[in-house]
Amino acid sequence: MNSYIWKLRDIIMVSLLSIIFAVIYLGAVYFASFLGSVLTPVGLAPFGNEIVFGVWFMASTLAAYVMQKPGVAVVAEVLAALIEVLMGSMYGPMVFVAGIIQGVGAEIPFALGRYKKFNLTTMCLAATGSCIASFLWGFVRSGFGLLSIRLLAVMFLIRLMSSVIFSGVLCKSIGDGLAGTGLLKSYALGKSRG
Repeated sequence: MNSYIWKLRDIIMVSLLSIIFAVIYLGAVYFASFLGSVLTPVGLAPFGNEIVFGVWFMASTLAAYVMQKPGVAVVAEVLAALIEVLMGSMYGPMVFVAGIIQGVGAEIPFALGRYKKFNLTTMCLAATGSCIASFLWGFVRSGFGLLSIRLLAVMFLIRLMSSVIFSGVLCKSIGDGLAGTGLLKSYALGKSRG
């Protein structure tokens, strides 16, 4: 199947997007830390991360939207996470593990659509998949099981909204904007616009 074959331009596109988003991810880490500090006096520190969590899934959804090939979401997210770690993320190598989990979460809705449905609904489902996968990972990595059900529900809803806004709606908009310029004419998204 031709959609499984990666050409040099595919590797370059995933690499470029991963580098760009690794920088954004690292910035989001420090911004979330700042938000947590600001929210601490009012007892809302746990929501600092949740507000921006959707940013950390953007490489997977945008790369998959542009290329529309199996495995792109996972590869882009893992590569972005690896680069983020190499740039000095305060969370260290566990970011790489989170990248794998989040990438798989994004990949599942695209796979269920047989890599033929790339619309706003699918993008939001991919963002939701990453959100759910990352939240489940939070029970293993961050001890979510010790938190109250009410706090968990609010954290999840905020993370879900962040995911849908950043990795669903915003990434689709970015992809469509890039396709409109003609920059993506060699990729599935650009070809579908031509």
